[in-house]
Amino acid sequence: MEFNDVVYGRRAVNFFDPRRDITDGLLRQVLETAAQAPSSSNLQPWSLIVLRDPDAKMRLQKLAWNQPKVSEAPVALIVLADTDGWKPGHFFVEKNFREMVQAGIMDETRRKKFDEVCFSLYGSSQERKIAFACKNAAFFAMGLMLAAKNFGLDTHPMDGFDIDGVRKEFHIPDNYWIPLLISIGYFRSDKELMPSKWRKSYDEMVVRFDQ
Repeated sequence: MEFNDVVYGRRAVNFFDPRRDITDGLLRQVLETAAQAPSSSNLQPWSLIVLRDPDAKMRLQKLAWNQPKVSEAPVALIVLADTDGWKPGHFFVEKNFREMVQAGIMDETRRKKFDEVCFSLYGSSQERKIAFACKNAAFFAMGLMLAAKNFGLDTHPMDGFDIDGVRKEFHIPDNYWIPLLISIGYFRSDKELMPSKWRKSYDEMVVRFDQ
């Protein structure tokens, strides 16, 4: 699809066709495309719980204001933001550093400085930890929704859910913030697709506070 068709065609759809599944291969394509999203220091502090089993989706639905789209979509995703994803010793922090060294954009003598910068930017307070994790997970989630549309799928992001309940139900460790859920599948053809909602104009978005 053309980029504008993807951007302007994406909707948060409310109705999914429960009879149309998503193959593992197609889901993998969507997620690996989404992983090209920008990431602070390339730390990629996002993970996903992928739910396909009807019972698991229904457990999630009960914690998400009982929204039918959670169970009707073939796949429900719990997006996770790792607030520890900047710490030395973390598996992906170490992998990231090794990959940068191998690529020639970092060397071992700069490791101490790298760790200090990560702490300063992403780990120096609880507020920074959550901001780091959630903004990067949001980059990934937006990329996921656009990638899904490009591959002919539809999505619906949700922040209407019981965070503590989802954490407990799915045994999610405390270091993960849960910024959103995403249903992904095919729009139900016998339903009406709502028109695009209004968006801020250039003049409404651009602000100054120092004048």
